[in-house]
Amino acid sequence: MREITVAIDVMGGDHGPHVTIPAAIKCLARNDNLNIILVGPQDTIEAELKARHAKDGARLRIRHASEVVAMDESPALALRNKKDSSMRVSIDLVKSGEADACVSAGNTGALMATARFVLKTLSGIDRPAIATFMPSLKGPVLMLDLGANVDCTAEHLWQFALMGSMLTSVVMHKDRPTVGLLNIGEEEIKGNEVVKEAADLIRSSELINFYGNVEGDDIYKGTTDVVVCDGFVGNVALKSSEGIAKLISTVLKQEFRRNLLTKLAGLVALPVMHAFKHRLDPRTYNGATLLGLRGVVIKSHGGADTFSFEHAIEAALEEARGNVLARISDQLQQLNQAKEA
Repeated sequence: MREITVAIDVMGGDHGPHVTIPAAIKCLARNDNLNIILVGPQDTIEAELKARHAKDGARLRIRHASEVVAMDESPALALRNKKDSSMRVSIDLVKSGEADACVSAGNTGALMATARFVLKTLSGIDRPAIATFMPSLKGPVLMLDLGANVDCTAEHLWQFALMGSMLTSVVMHKDRPTVGLLNIGEEEIKGNEVVKEAADLIRSSELINFYGNVEGDDIYKGTTDVVVCDGFVGNVALKSSEGIAKLISTVLKQEFRRNLLTKLAGLVALPVMHAFKHRLDPRTYNGATLLGLRGVVIKSHGGADTFSFEHAIEAALEEARGNVLARISDQLQQLNQAKEA
C-alpha cells in the first residue's frame, strides 16, 4: 500500500494546534502508510509537540507559515493578502504534489476560495461542491452540495451527481451507488424547472445509477447512497439536522434528570443511550470534501475536538488512497470523447 502524505492547517478552527496536532499524532500511530506535514508557525507547532512528548521526524514534518486566516475573515481578503497563511501553504503543498491531500478546520469561505484559485477545478466541472457523509438507518449517505453553490443549473446538479457517485463508490466500496435528487416530492412533475431538467440529465447518464426524486426524510431512511441538491437547500438541511440532534440530546438529558425516578430510569437506560450516541455521533462524520478540485481538500468542522478532527484526517487518507480524483477525471474524459465523437 502506497504512502500518503496529508498537509494539515494546524491553525484552523476554534481550537487550533491544541486539537489538530494531537489528532495528527493519533492518526500517525494508527496508519503506518501515513505521513503528515504540520503547517503553521514553527515555534507554535514545536511547543505543542513538546507538550505532547512528540517531535518531528521522517513521518511528521513541520512547514512554517507566518500568517493565519481568521474564522471571520473575508475570503477575498484572505486570498489576496495572506499568501503565507497556514491554510494557503497547506493547499500549495497539494498543488506542488508534496502532499496528496490537505485538511483544514478554518474559514469555509476562505478555504473554498483559496482552494479553487490555487488548484482549479477538474476539466468538465464548473464548480466544486461541499460533500459529506450523513447517518441513516442503512449506513452513511453522501450529500452534496452543502453550501458552496447557492444557485445551480441543471448541469451543475448533474456534475454533483456524477462526482458524488464516484466518491461513494471509492469510500463506501459500492460498485453502483444509487443517486437521489432532493425534491419536494417523489413524482417527476414535482419541483422547479432546474430540478426537473437536472432529473432528466441524470436519468439519461449511463454512469449514474439514478433512483429518482427523494424527499428530506429519505436522507435518514437511507433510501439512496447519494443525495444531490443545490448549496442553499443542502446547507439548510444540514443545519436543521444539527439543530434537531442538539434538541434531542438536550431534551433527553433534561427528562432523565427531572427527578429521582427518572434518574434511576436513566441509569437503567445508560447502555442504550451510549449505543445511541455512538451510532449517531456527528463527530464520526466530520470531514467534508471540496469535491471537483484538482486536489483533495477536506474541510473539518470549526469546532471539532481531537476525536472529530481525526476523522477528517482519515477521510483525506481514504480519498487519496482511493484515487478519487483520477476516477472522476477518467469518467469526465470518456464523456467528453463521446460528445466529440
